[in-house]
Amino acid sequence: MEIKVIEQSKRKLVFELVGTDHTFCNALKEELNKNDSVKVATYTIAHPLVRVPKFIVETKTDKEPVEVLKAAAKKLGKINEEFVSLFKKAK
Repeated sequence: MEIKVIEQSKRKLVFELVGTDHTFCNALKEELNKNDSVKVATYTIAHPLVRVPKFIVETKTDKEPVEVLKAAAKKLGKINEEFVSLFKKAK
């Protein structure tokens, strides 16, 4: 996965996630929207053949979108680790 920043300001971040699809993007969007500092977090894929998701994250507080994004990614990592651990126990 590669992140390409398109636009960045104090309260807005627009970036592309090259090499990913709806599965990861939906999880990231949902995690971002759980944060009270987030005004909007969404993504779009302009065309199915292009397959490059474009994310928009805007905050409504002084928290910068990059920090909110890092926190959401960290949380998703922890959720993934917990799932793997539970899956191994279920075998």
